[in-house]
Amino acid sequence: MELSQVRYFLNLAETLNFTDAARLSGISQPSLTKSVQRLEDELGGPLIYRDGKDTRLTALGRDIQMEFMRVALLMDGIHELAENSVLGRRRVLSVGVASTIAPGAFAPFWSHVLTQLPAVELQFHPMLPDETEAEVLAGKYDLCILTARPRTNVKLTALPLYEERLLLALAKDHPLAGNEEITQAQMGEQPYLDRQHCEFRTQLIQHFMDRNIVMRPRVQSEREDWIQQLVAQGIGVCSLPERSRVVPEIVLRPVKGLDLSREVTLVAVSGSGNPREVRQIIEMARKFDWSN
Repeated sequence: MELSQVRYFLNLAETLNFTDAARLSGISQPSLTKSVQRLEDELGGPLIYRDGKDTRLTALGRDIQMEFMRVALLMDGIHELAENSVLGRRRVLSVGVASTIAPGAFAPFWSHVLTQLPAVELQFHPMLPDETEAEVLAGKYDLCILTARPRTNVKLTALPLYEERLLLALAKDHPLAGNEEITQAQMGEQPYLDRQHCEFRTQLIQHFMDRNIVMRPRVQSEREDWIQQLVAQGIGVCSLPERSRVVPEIVLRPVKGLDLSREVTLVAVSGSGNPREVRQIIEMARKFDWSN
């Protein structure tokens, strides 16, 4: 079996017309007919049912069409890879990242990806608060990293990576930094710095209102790094997912009775229509040890 036969047959299966298929294949109609006949002899059964002007695929023909489509897709990928390598091209992938996810947990993973895929160039984009997995479906991002698993959608691959608790961030020299656990009353006594993009913001407000604890923010900001730096300076405390620290001069402590967590998920479009490198990255993420 030759690869040219695969292309010829796929053109015929698509058009169901020998004249049109021969033109698409760039060969004469007799040559196309002979190619299909050789394929039928090799596979041991008819692929095309011919009855006058009526031409359609047999059951074997339909099965072979599906397999040949996979072969053609693989060959396209190989040709693209070879062409990119020869011409020194890079595959540029756009990755949307929820603004509250810090880079620390992901740096080892992306380092691994770049080592394994030397022809890949990554572009990281902070996602706006109202952006969701819909941005991947729309083609804005090749991949996105979200703080909650999206609703089940056959068009999407959603891979949960790790779960992280919501903790209290304090300066290393804060009087409460030596405690293994902070009480809610102690938290309520501290000047509070409000991370405005925090996914738990509404839940936190409601939680403390139900307990008659008023958390009046001294500072509010959408900038995660600004809030953390002010915490490190002893201005106040803030709630923070346990893997989201970007300022080393702060410590994280659990708050007694406050049990909130989020699931960080990698999302991409499903299926072979996705760039091959995206599928490879998803498989790497599936095998990566996120426990550390």
